[in-house]
Amino acid sequence: MDLDVLRNADFKPLDEAVKDWSTLVKSLEGLKTDAEDELHQAANRADWAGVNAQVTKEFIGKTAGEFSDAHSQARTIHRVLEDTRNELKEYHRQLTEAIEGGRRRDLTVVGREGGFTVAVAGGDGRQGEGEGGAGAGDQTAVTNLRDQIQRILDQATESDDSAQKILKAIADQSRLGFTEVDYKDREAAQEALRKAAELARLAGRNPESLSVREFDLLNKGLAQYADDELFAEAFATALGPQGTLEFWAGVSDPRRANYELEQQRLDQFDDLQRHLGLTLAHATQSDSVAMSEWKRTMIDIGDKPLTGGSGPVGFQVMSNLMRTGDYDDQFLKDYGTRLMATERELTGNGEREASAWRHDSADPWLNRIGEDSGSDPFTGFLKGLSNSPDAATDFFNQEFISRSDPDNPFQRDTDGNGREGKVTLSNFQYLFEERQWPRETSLTGEELNTGKNTLGLALEAATTGHPAGELPNADTPAHNPEQTKLMESLVASIADDPERLTNSTYMSDSIGQITSEYLPDINRAISSVEREPGEQKWQEVARMYPIAGSEARLDHPSVSKLLFALGQNAEGFAAVEVGQKAYLGRLLDHHLNPDLPPEHRVTDNHESVISPIAARSGEISGTLRLGAREYIGDLASEKDKEYAESVSQRKNFISGSVGTAVGVGASFIATPWVGAAAGGATATATSMILESIFADAEGNAAAQGAKTGGVVWQEGWEQNTDITEDAVRLAADKYNIEGGDIGIAARESARQGYLNPQSIMEGQVPGSTSGD
Repeated sequence: MDLDVLRNADFKPLDEAVKDWSTLVKSLEGLKTDAEDELHQAANRADWAGVNAQVTKEFIGKTAGEFSDAHSQARTIHRVLEDTRNELKEYHRQLTEAIEGGRRRDLTVVGREGGFTVAVAGGDGRQGEGEGGAGAGDQTAVTNLRDQIQRILDQATESDDSAQKILKAIADQSRLGFTEVDYKDREAAQEALRKAAELARLAGRNPESLSVREFDLLNKGLAQYADDELFAEAFATALGPQGTLEFWAGVSDPRRANYELEQQRLDQFDDLQRHLGLTLAHATQSDSVAMSEWKRTMIDIGDKPLTGGSGPVGFQVMSNLMRTGDYDDQFLKDYGTRLMATERELTGNGEREASAWRHDSADPWLNRIGEDSGSDPFTGFLKGLSNSPDAATDFFNQEFISRSDPDNPFQRDTDGNGREGKVTLSNFQYLFEERQWPRETSLTGEELNTGKNTLGLALEAATTGHPAGELPNADTPAHNPEQTKLMESLVASIADDPERLTNSTYMSDSIGQITSEYLPDINRAISSVEREPGEQKWQEVARMYPIAGSEARLDHPSVSKLLFALGQNAEGFAAVEVGQKAYLGRLLDHHLNPDLPPEHRVTDNHESVISPIAARSGEISGTLRLGAREYIGDLASEKDKEYAESVSQRKNFISGSVGTAVGVGASFIATPWVGAAAGGATATATSMILESIFADAEGNAAAQGAKTGGVVWQEGWEQNTDITEDAVRLAADKYNIEGGDIGIAARESARQGYLNPQSIMEGQVPGSTSGD
């Protein structure tokens, strides 16, 4: 900063800017509150359907979030401007006093372009110059004043430059909308950028020279700043795409890493991987020019070896850093497209295993989170997709290979005429049905299935619209056509070959959760009514099982096969059984409510509504129990306890959600887990049902005797019948409806519905006890 610029500074414009930003912050604070309380929460309480449920409700939620981000960003900008203004005013005061002090000692200070001159007034012409010039005359006084003024100008320059750098970094974070940056003052933002540069320098060093102390600095720093957007962008761009890959590959390779590091910090490599992944995920959310180039380059070098034709390729390293964090959707889409192109090249369009992805003893152990080596890039990439639902949906629906491709190796009999022909496969179909996954073993030699397990997690996110391992909430959008299209493919695939699931039971927890969130669609399917929008029968089914967004158009036989396959795994069974019971309670509360709007009402005859609902619910439970019976078998064993324990664990998973996620209208019963949380009362029937099912499960888990599959099926029949009748009576009492007749009707319908799957499944499912 030039001396005259600071000496003659007019702070009025800056004062006005600070005042304007202060006013804006206060205004945005009010708008943020209004957007959340009046707009967002009201939208969550509303009864949405169709396009409104898919688009409008989500838009309102995002808009409310933008107000919150705008407030945080404005508050940070105000703090940076205010701090900088105050500092510059202080430096202006110090400069003025220094110049005046020099004048009293007969020293003059004259600004010039690029510096300044300190001279002795009336002296012999010898002087001291700013920017390192020499002085004469009263050399000590001249030199001291020169150095004092230079320090002031240096500090003012640093203050001004850092503010400019911070404000530009904030502005560059997002081309549209606002960022989540929120710093208490300019110093905190400046420290984040300084720390990013420091840690990037450490990570850019040769891994052989990275000491234990430096490793600790990196691990601690990334843990502290992983969620800081400015830090993340600055760190990633300073290290660069190639440097990022070289760092993680080098640290993970015992042949390249510091020996002491391997010996003393091996147990902390997983933390470093998590923190580095979270940092890079936040960085990819930035729209800065430098970060856009980082993402493009990272994809371009994905299929290239890191070191001169040997060692892992970029995809193998980067995918392992995707296991934590929410990466930018477009980056994941572009990354996935290029990764699949590489897969086609390495596998002959999917005809054989990609041997390049198989872990050899000489390969570095690129993954430190879990047991798999990380050599197969799909494992980490799919884990990344499980945290980014929109990107996951897009990826699985993309085409893997076209039937018109002359090198397409896949042929199927799609019309049942006995002749096979080439078929187009989506990424989902290739990965779920055809891919030859590289064999992976743990350090102890046990076979691992981590890759296909993460495939299940990614499918969970892709079909449900929320990250895997979580429950949907009031902000989760209703299912859209892309999600339901994928759900239809998933159900059809399992129905076509149930062993795709039963031979990979570790995926059943994810497939079970998916199924529990499509129970309205499934109940519609097992009603076996033709989808004719204008026909009264279909209109009644649609009102009986309302759906807020897009419907997955499933058929009865396919759904039955899916449920039977899920029933053969305790976690899959628990997810759907508990979900269906919760859904039953919500449906009862919905349809027996006298305030239900006429357009949502099926009929005024309660029995005509309750009986088919009870029957469909019973059929779902019965089909699941047939699967459980198949798994447990005819010999008494402890296998039944797996089911009881899984149901009990399900209680912990949904704790805090079931009791609050209630409301009125189609939006709340679109899935057993989602609803308008604000303003609704807990559904009495739902609470009773869940208390009963969890109590029974806890009792069975603690029981001493082993059971056969037949006993488990019989107990389920009795439990389902009793719970359904009790729930109907409770719901009827809640609304002062005579519950005797409808309670008896519900009991009989539930009993028959539970028995129906035995005949439905006869001969349909390979490997079932009833036929092949």
